Amino acid sequence: MLSQLGSTCSSWRDPIVYYIEKAMVGSGSWQRVNAQIPVRSPRYAVFDLVEGKSYNFRVISVNKHGVSEPSEITPPIQAHERLAVPSSPGRIQASRNTRTSVVVQFDKPKVEEELIGYYIDSSVVGSNHWDHCNHKPIKYNRFVVHGLTNGEKYIFRVKAVNAVGVSENSQESEPITVKAALTTPSHPYGITLLSCDGNSMTLGWKLPKFTGGSNITGYYIDKREANHINWHEVNSSLIQERIYKVENLDEGKFYEFKIAASNLAGLGLPSDPSEHFKCEAWTMSEPGPAYDLTFCEVRNSSLVILWKAPIYSGKSPVTGYFVEYKEIDTEQWIRANKSATSNRYQKVSDLEEGKTYVFQILAVNASGTGKPSDISEPVLIQARPGVKEITAGVDDQGNIYLAYNCSEITEASQFTWCKAYEEIEDELKFKAESIGENSKLYFTNPDKADLGTYSVSVSDTDGISSSFVMDAEELERLMALSYEIRNPTIPLKTELAYEILERGKVRFWIEAPTLSAETNYRFVVNDMEVKDSESHRIKFDKSTGTIEMVMDRFTIENEGTYTVQIQDGNAKNQSSLVLIGDAFKALLAEAEFQRKEYIRKQGPHFLEYLYWEISEECEVLLVCKVANIKKETVFKWYKDEIPTDPEDQPDLQGGVCIFRIPRLSKKDQGEYKATLKDDRGQDVSILQLSGKVYEDIVLGMSKVSGLSASELKIHCTPEGIRFHCFMKYYTEEMKVSWYQRESKISSSEKMKIGGTDDYAWLQICEPTEKDKGKYTFEIFDAKTSYKRVIDLSGQAFDEAYAEFQRLKAAAFAEKNRGKVIGGLPDVVTIMEGKTLSLTCTVFGNPDPEVSWLKNDRDLEITEHFKSTMEQGKYASLTIKDVSSEDSGKYGINVKNKYGGETVDVTVSVYKYGEDVPEVKPTQLSKPAPAPTPASAPPKASTPEKTKTAAPKAGRSTRK
Repeated sequence: MLSQLGSTCSSWRDPIVYYIEKAMVGSGSWQRVNAQIPVRSPRYAVFDLVEGKSYNFRVISVNKHGVSEPSEITPPIQAHERLAVPSSPGRIQASRNTRTSVVVQFDKPKVEEELIGYYIDSSVVGSNHWDHCNHKPIKYNRFVVHGLTNGEKYIFRVKAVNAVGVSENSQESEPITVKAALTTPSHPYGITLLSCDGNSMTLGWKLPKFTGGSNITGYYIDKREANHINWHEVNSSLIQERIYKVENLDEGKFYEFKIAASNLAGLGLPSDPSEHFKCEAWTMSEPGPAYDLTFCEVRNSSLVILWKAPIYSGKSPVTGYFVEYKEIDTEQWIRANKSATSNRYQKVSDLEEGKTYVFQILAVNASGTGKPSDISEPVLIQARPGVKEITAGVDDQGNIYLAYNCSEITEASQFTWCKAYEEIEDELKFKAESIGENSKLYFTNPDKADLGTYSVSVSDTDGISSSFVMDAEELERLMALSYEIRNPTIPLKTELAYEILERGKVRFWIEAPTLSAETNYRFVVNDMEVKDSESHRIKFDKSTGTIEMVMDRFTIENEGTYTVQIQDGNAKNQSSLVLIGDAFKALLAEAEFQRKEYIRKQGPHFLEYLYWEISEECEVLLVCKVANIKKETVFKWYKDEIPTDPEDQPDLQGGVCIFRIPRLSKKDQGEYKATLKDDRGQDVSILQLSGKVYEDIVLGMSKVSGLSASELKIHCTPEGIRFHCFMKYYTEEMKVSWYQRESKISSSEKMKIGGTDDYAWLQICEPTEKDKGKYTFEIFDAKTSYKRVIDLSGQAFDEAYAEFQRLKAAAFAEKNRGKVIGGLPDVVTIMEGKTLSLTCTVFGNPDPEVSWLKNDRDLEITEHFKSTMEQGKYASLTIKDVSSEDSGKYGINVKNKYGGETVDVTVSVYKYGEDVPEVKPTQLSKPAPAPTPASAPPKASTPEKTKTAAPKAGRSTRK
C-alpha cells in the first residue's frame, strides 16, 4: 500500500488527473497502477503488492495541455500488513484567547499508528454548518483558531488522519463565546484629597483605564506616613465606591496613599503613590476641589469634560463651576465659560486640532471661588479614526431609539447612557439594550419632557463616547415615523382627484403605487356609500393601482364631499374631495359646458372661436375656423348686431373665415359676431373688440409697425424742424416714445408729437442751438422695443436750420401779402339804369394798395365809376346808371410789399323786359400766392412737393 503519496507531490492540486507507476526495487521496470481509472485526488491506495518486497513509486500528472514529467521516485517502501484508520481524538476543550481567536485542546486518539496529524472544524451554534480551521494536518493536540467573530458562540470538533484515511469526528466541544481572555485590571490613578477634618481624610480616585476584560469588583488602599518605608493596609475588605474616608490619622502629619483594583482575574498592580497630603482640618469658606475629571466626545476642535461635586462645600452650598484649560507647555489658564455653570459638565470648543491640553475645575459658592481641582491628565485634541456618532431611528415595531456602535469593545466594556450627562436610571421612561458592539436606548413613551442632550460612553475603550441633541423638530420627525409604522398607511401616488370627460361625464380617481389584488375599497358621497351601477361606474385596475368612479351625469344634486376608502391587509388610507360652493359650481359649469360642447359639435360648429391676428400689412384679421359644414350651411358676420359683409368671402370648405380691418381705430371697437346655421343646428362665436382685447391688438400692430419702421428723416416746416418715421401703420394708441440724448420728450409747445396713418413725427418749434444732438424714436410691443436714431448736429443741423428760416420767411410773406378775403361774386347780372356796387374785404400788412380794372385795363375813376376805401379794408366800386356798355370783366388788384392778387367779376347788363341772360364766369387768372408748408412730409422715394391753397370766392351785395 502507498503510504507516502501525499508528501511526494505538493503541487498536484492544479492538474486534472494523476497516474501512479510502481517498480520493484532493483528491477528497473515501471508499471502503471491505475491505467484504466484516472485519479483526481493526491492520495491513492495501491493493492496487489508482494508482502516483504520493496517498491519504488512515481506519479505523472495530465491536464488539457499534455503530460508532465514523472515525479521524484519515492524511497523504497516495503509491503506489509495493512494499517488501520486511526480512532477519533478524545475530550476537546476550547478556551478564550483574543477578541477573534480561541485555543482548542484535545486528547490524542487511543490508536495513533503512523498518524499524520489532525483536522479541526468549527461551527456557529445553531447554524449546522461546519468550516475547516486548518488546511494541512497539524501534529500537535493544541491549536489556535483565528478569524472568528467577536461575541459569536462556537463549537469545535477534531479528526485524526493517517496514510489509510481519516478518523470519525470527535465529540463536540462545549459552546464558547469568542471574547478576549481575562487579565487583572490596570491601576487606578488621579488620587485626590477631597476633604480633611484633622483626624481623617476623604480620598477620591479615577477608574483604571483598562478593566482586564471583567468588571471591577473593588479596591484596596494602602497608606504610609511621608518618608516612611512601610505601607499599611487601610481596608481589609474590598471598597466598592471610588471615594473613601481614611480614619485614625494624626493631625499635622503628611500621608501618601496607593490604590489597587481587583476583578475576577485577581488584584491588579497598585497605583503610583499619591502626593503628600497634610492631615489638617479644612476651615476655608470657599468650596473644596471638584474631582473625578473625565473626558468624552473628544473631536478635532472640542471635547466634553465631566466632574463630580466637591465633598467639602465650604460655608455655603456650591452654586456653580468654572472650567479652565491651557496647553500643556504653557502657564496661562483660559476660562472656557464666562459665567459659572450649574451643570457638572461642559462642552469646550474652539480648541486646536493636534494640540494637547490640561483642564481644571473651580467650584463657586457665596464666599467666592474655591480650590481648583487636580489638573487633569493631558488630552490630545484629535478625533479617533472610525469613532461613530449616535443615530436616531425607529424600529419595525415603531419604537423610537438612539443607537450607537463601537467596534473596539472588550469583554468588560459596558455602554452607559446618560441624559444631560447623568446616568439614566428611569426604567419606566427608558430601556437600554446592548448586544455585542451595538447598544440602543429606547424611549418608552416619548414626549416633550424627553428633549435634551443624550450621551453614551463605552467603558474599557480609552474614552470612546458620543452625544446627540434631541430637539423638538427631531422628536416630532421620529414620532411621526413611529406613528406611520404602528399605523401603516397605504402610500398614495395621487390624492382623490377629478376630471371631466366627453359628454360632461365626471371621473373621480385615486392612484396608489402598490396595491394587491385583495385590496378592498369603496366610494362614499355625503356619508352614503355608492355602489357600481349604470350611473356610477366603479372599477379597480391592479396593474396601475388606480381606483375610479365615472358619473354619467353631473347635476346640482351632486354637491358635497367625496371620499374613497382603501384597505390592503393591515394598511389603510383614504382621501376626500370637498365639492361645495364655488368649487362645485366651477365643476358643474365645466361639466355642463362639455355636455353642451358635445351636442354643439353634432351640427355645424366653430372648431376655433373668433380670435385675432395681425397681417404683414398691419391689418387686423378676425379669424374663426369652422367644421362639420355642408352646402346648405349659412355663415354670417355681424358688428354690434348689424349684418356686415367683409372684404373676404368666407371659405367654408377650407374651414377658415376672415374679417379684415385694414386700418384699426377706435371707431372699429365693438362686438363682432360670426354665426353658422343649417338644419342640424346653429353655433355662434363672439369677440368683444374693446378694452384689453383692443389694447392687445394695438400691441400686435406695434410689433408689425416696429419691424417695418423706416429710418428717421428730417423735414423742415415754417414752424421748425420735424423728424418723421414711416411705417406700415401708425395710430396714437400705440406706445411710442421720443428721446433727446437719452431724455424722454413730452409733447409741449416747444416739442410737438403727432402722426398720421403712415408715419409718426416730432416737431421742434423754433429750433435753437440747444436742440442739437441725437434723437431716438421708440415703439413698443408687448415684449420688445424698436428704435430708430438720427443725429441732428453739425452740417445736418445747419442745413435744416437754414431751410426752416427760408420756409418761415415764405410763410410770413404769404400771410401778410395783399389779398381779397371775401365779398365779390363771380358773376353779376343787372338791368340797365340801375346802380351796381361791387364791394369786398381786402387784407394786407402793411395795408395794401387797391386798383380796379375793366377788361384787364386800368379803370379810370369818374362820376360814372366811383371807387371808395373804408377803414382800410372795405373796397367798393360803384357804377351809376349802368348801360349795356358797362358789361364786361371787372377786376380788383390788391398788393403790398409782400405781393398781391387780382380777383375778377363778370358783369352782364340787360334791358328792361328782356330775359335775364345766363352768364358764365370767364376763366379767372389769379396770381399764385406765396407757397405754404406742406402738412405731410414727402415719401423717401419721391421729391419734395409743396401744396397751394386757392383763395375762397367772396360774396357781394347788389343794389
